Amino acid sequence: MIIDVNLYQKIREMYTVHQMSQRAIARELKISRNTVRKYCKGDNVPWERKEYSREPDVLTPDVMDFIRQCIKEDEAEGIKKQRHTARRIYHRLVEEKGFKGGESTVRLAVQQLKDEMPKAFIPLQFDPGEAAQVDWGEATVYLDNKKVSINLFCMRLCYSCDIFVMAFYRQNEESFLEGNIKAFEHFGGVPHKLIFDNARVAVKEGFGTHARPQARYQALSAHYAFKMEFCNPSKGNEKGLVENLVGWVRRNILVPVPRVNDIDELNQILMTNCLKYRSHQIRGHEQTVGQMYEIDKSLLYSLPKYVFDSSKSISVSVDEYSTVRFDRNNYSVPVKYVGKNVSIKAYGNILTIFYRGQEIAKHNRSYGSNKTTYKLEHYIDLLERKPRAVFNAKPVKDHVKQELLEWGQTLPGGAKDMVKVLRLCVDYGSDKLLEIKKQIPAGVTPTVDLIRSYLIKHSIPEKSTQKIIDTVNVEEVDLSIYDRQYGVAQ
Repeated sequence: MIIDVNLYQKIREMYTVHQMSQRAIARELKISRNTVRKYCKGDNVPWERKEYSREPDVLTPDVMDFIRQCIKEDEAEGIKKQRHTARRIYHRLVEEKGFKGGESTVRLAVQQLKDEMPKAFIPLQFDPGEAAQVDWGEATVYLDNKKVSINLFCMRLCYSCDIFVMAFYRQNEESFLEGNIKAFEHFGGVPHKLIFDNARVAVKEGFGTHARPQARYQALSAHYAFKMEFCNPSKGNEKGLVENLVGWVRRNILVPVPRVNDIDELNQILMTNCLKYRSHQIRGHEQTVGQMYEIDKSLLYSLPKYVFDSSKSISVSVDEYSTVRFDRNNYSVPVKYVGKNVSIKAYGNILTIFYRGQEIAKHNRSYGSNKTTYKLEHYIDLLERKPRAVFNAKPVKDHVKQELLEWGQTLPGGAKDMVKVLRLCVDYGSDKLLEIKKQIPAGVTPTVDLIRSYLIKHSIPEKSTQKIIDTVNVEEVDLSIYDRQYGVAQ
C-alpha cells in the first residue's frame, strides 16, 4: 500500500513520540499492520518507490546468452530494417529453447540489455592531408520549375574541415567517381585516405575491413594513390564530419528551396558556398577553415597529369532519326552521322557523343525510360532539304515556342522561310526573334530579310563617341646620303 505524506507523518509521530505499539497504531488509523510495520521506523518513505528487481526464474543464463547473441548478430549485419524485435526473439526462444515465460518478460530483458550497452564514441584527431570523409545526401530543389529530388556528393577534409559539395541526378557509379575527381581538383590535391561507407557504388561485397571494392573505384584509388577505408555497418560516427556536412548543406544552402534553371546553376551555388565556408571558424579551432586548409593542402598528394575518365562508355550506331540510344533513352546528333558508329561517354549529369575522337553532341543526361532529347541545330540541314515537315517536326515543337511557329506561318515563303527563321533561332535564340516580332510595325508583312535587318541592327554596337588620338610618331629621314650616292647636286 502506498500512503500519502500526512498519513506517514501520523504513523511516525504515534510510534516515535507517543511510543504506541504497531497494533495500536493500525487500530487507531484503521490501516494494515503491514503498512505500519513498513513505515513506523523510517526505514521506508512513501515518496520513493523501490524498483522490482527480482529476476524471473525463466531468465536462465542460457536464455540471456541467447538474447545477447541476437542483439550482436544485428550489430554485425548492419541491416537496419531487418533486426530482431523483442517479439521475434521471444518466438525464437519458444521454438529453439523451449522457453516457458511470457513475451513481456523477454521484452523487459531485451530493453535492459540494450541499456547496458550505451553508445559511446572516441574523439578522433587527424593530421594535415591524412584523410577525407565521403558521403551522399538527398535534397529537394526546383529545376526548370519542376520539384525534383537530387543527390549531394559530399567530401570533407578531416584536418581543416574544408568542404566540397556537388549535385547529381543519381547516386550511380559514374557520379560517385566524378564527384571524387572534382573534389580532388577543388582541394588542389588528394587526401592520403578516403573514408566511405559500404554503398554499392564503391563496395562489391563485404563490409568494413572485409569490404571488396568495385573494380573502377579500385582503379581510381590506384591512379590517385589514396587508400580506401570503409566504415563498419551502422557506424555513422566513423564519418561523422561529413554526415554533419550533409545536414548543414540542407539547412544553410538549400533553405529556402533553390529555384534554378538546371543542375549546373545549382552546382555554381554550391561551389560559391563551399568557397565562402573557408572564412568560417569552427568552435574550438584557433584558425579559420581556410587557414587550416592551406596547411592541409600543403600535405595532400599532388594530382596526376592524366584525369581519370569517370564516364560509362559504349559504341553505338546512329539510327534513321539521327539519335543514339543509351540506358533506355535516346539523344540526337547531327543528321550527317546517320548510320555511322559513334562513341558515347555518360557522366553523372551529362552525356557526350564522339565521332572519330571529335565531339559532335552534348546533352543533359536523362534518367527514366524511353525519353528522347533533341537539339534543333542537329536537324536544320535536313529541314532545309525537306521544309514541308517543319511545322510538324518534333525537334522543332520541342524547342520553338508556339508564338514563333504561328508567326512563321505568316511569312511569304511559308515553310521554306520558316526553316530560315529556325536557322536564325539557332544563332540568336527564340527570345531574340520574339523581341524582333514586337518591334515590326503592325500591318507590315514580315520577311526573312526584314528580320535579318533588325537582327543586324541590334547586333552592331553603338558608335563610340571617344575621340581617336593619332599616336603614330613619324621620324624625319636624312636624305643626304641618297644625294651623295646618286650624285645629286647639293
